[in-house]
Amino acid sequence: MEHFPSVAAARDGLRAPKEARGEHDPFVEARTAYWNRLRGGRKPHGPHGHGPSSSTLLRELLGMEYHPDHRVGTRPGGATSWDTVLAGMRNRVRAGEVPDPDECVRLLAGSASMRAVLFESWSATVRRYGAEWTTAAVRSALRTTEDPDAVAFLLDMTAATGLRPLPPPELLRLANGHDRRVAHAARRLLATYGRGRAHGAGGGDPADAYERVLLEALGRRPLTGSGITGTRPGLFVAQSMLMGPFDRPGEGLSGGLSVLLGSLGDALARTDGIAAVVTLVTACRPELEEDPVLLHRRGPGHWVLRLPLDSDHPVRPEEMGQHREALAWWAAELLGSLRRPVDVLHVRYADDGSLALAEAARRIGAALVFTATPDPHRQMSERHDVPDADPVHVRHDLHRVFLADRLVERADRVVGIAGRAGGTNELSRHFPQLAGHAGGTPPGAPPEGVAPYQPPPDRERRRELLLGAVDAVAGARAGRVPTVLLNVGRLHPVKQQDVLVRAWTESGCHRDSILVIVGGSPRTEDPAERAMRERIEQALVSCPEARGRLLLLPALPNAEVRMLERALADPARPFRARYVCSSAKEEFGLAVLEAMEAGLLTAGPVRGGVPHYLTDGRNGLLLDTSTSRNLGDGLKRLLRIGDEEAAAMTSRARRLVRTTYSSAAMARAMTGHYADVAGRKRRASGGSAIGLPRIRIPS
Repeated sequence: MEHFPSVAAARDGLRAPKEARGEHDPFVEARTAYWNRLRGGRKPHGPHGHGPSSSTLLRELLGMEYHPDHRVGTRPGGATSWDTVLAGMRNRVRAGEVPDPDECVRLLAGSASMRAVLFESWSATVRRYGAEWTTAAVRSALRTTEDPDAVAFLLDMTAATGLRPLPPPELLRLANGHDRRVAHAARRLLATYGRGRAHGAGGGDPADAYERVLLEALGRRPLTGSGITGTRPGLFVAQSMLMGPFDRPGEGLSGGLSVLLGSLGDALARTDGIAAVVTLVTACRPELEEDPVLLHRRGPGHWVLRLPLDSDHPVRPEEMGQHREALAWWAAELLGSLRRPVDVLHVRYADDGSLALAEAARRIGAALVFTATPDPHRQMSERHDVPDADPVHVRHDLHRVFLADRLVERADRVVGIAGRAGGTNELSRHFPQLAGHAGGTPPGAPPEGVAPYQPPPDRERRRELLLGAVDAVAGARAGRVPTVLLNVGRLHPVKQQDVLVRAWTESGCHRDSILVIVGGSPRTEDPAERAMRERIEQALVSCPEARGRLLLLPALPNAEVRMLERALADPARPFRARYVCSSAKEEFGLAVLEAMEAGLLTAGPVRGGVPHYLTDGRNGLLLDTSTSRNLGDGLKRLLRIGDEEAAAMTSRARRLVRTTYSSAAMARAMTGHYADVAGRKRRASGGSAIGLPRIRIPS
């Protein structure tokens, strides 16, 4: 008999790896001490205990950012003097300090991460130090700096705060220049002068679809057509989905979030108290060339609003900082052009795009809701507190942590994703400031859920095509009848399809099963997809006989995925089937829930939110996905579960999902949050009733 690792032991070990080994977590300790000092009324750079030992780059940067008085004579981890400046500024902004205008313009040319800090503090700087000082500092910088990123930033931020740092002729020269970011920002600033399409601005005809919609917006043409019409009384809610194509989950960056927000938006639009929902997505230049319409009606009460981005490809989260200021302008401009004001804007990811939308919410007077997750927080020390940590990844993850902190600070309501115990204890551990947020009330964790199954168009033909492809691979096996292992998700390192293939071959499970992976687009140039396909190929090199037992299908519409899952779960099928989620972690795991609802015996990762609803051995299996060996052991266990035991598990799983995790229940829970924050916002501002026009802050 083979020994399988204890799932409970794996779960406990993965929950807090540093603590499980009896070690300190320097990231959690630094943040906890910092926020404790702030709550105690002491400045965060005041007296404190010993800062983290500076043996790695992470610890050096933590010392600089959370213990600024902590000094290291040498920097063995590789921190730079600029790291010191950036860390100090983050520390001050977190503590509520406001840099003066001269300091802001002096630091602009430093880095994209510094510009994110200054973007966050800019409006406070103008309020604190006044328009005259700020305008003078900006004017001097615009006339002396040669950094186009700094120039574009200053032009956009002065436009947002109503400043006029340059006379129109100077702005016209910038608007007709060769740098697109500077030219576009100059045109947006000219629009605040009442010269949106001033004579000579733009150098003639627009060069592409992005410039066409920009000039139309500056000319005050209604880009959203007739706007949101035919709504009932209630709240007008906006929600963001800035990663990947909204209507093609599984391609590029688009995954479960697009499915979730599609079904949630539809359900919200049917919920009492909600007038309409608009889902915010992005559109790059090729997407605008293909379809220049910015507002589409998805269904009754649910619209999709496309925010233009000046990029030749869909923008990845790590690239969003290059578009942050323009995105904030577009969001405020387009949301403000709709026929009724937005009451609540909900963002769900800690990146520069969400920070831009939070700023847009401030400008149009909408309440902000933020879904916070401990990502990348929970793995900071585990991943980066090592001597050979990648400096780029360390700095990027610290940037994301800062963005998450600012979104928490800006939010009128912070909500989490239910954890293993049904609460948000892990979230509070990684966001110590939540102890002082909203009167110390722990953030809520509304249940996420799946929409009722709706068969796709042409379902019989599509069903036969998909099952035919699966059966052709399964039927080619001689001897024992194989089990079908199904995996669905975007091709991305966190989904670990390459680890799954290695686990499948190294464990010998390829002899008793075929593996069907659904995800990715053969047309895309997405680098993550391309790299994942290459790693899958490499995983097959040592086991060529497995190649004929692996079926790679491109991403399918969600309705077709659910149709395939139901078909594979049919007990009359000649091949039994199992669903396996190989992700390193899932914050919630919508695809796992959908497989459970379809009647497939489902296995998901022990790390993250899946254990909140999947109980090992009762309604599915939990897998240690940290290594291919451990995952292989889990696959063996999954394959050896008999049909009778599997039927009992799937029955319990399906009943749980259908009674507890529905999109309608999630919509009702979110409506309660939205009504509460909108009411508080209205009372605090002395505003009018929901649904009546408000004064719009200029963008």
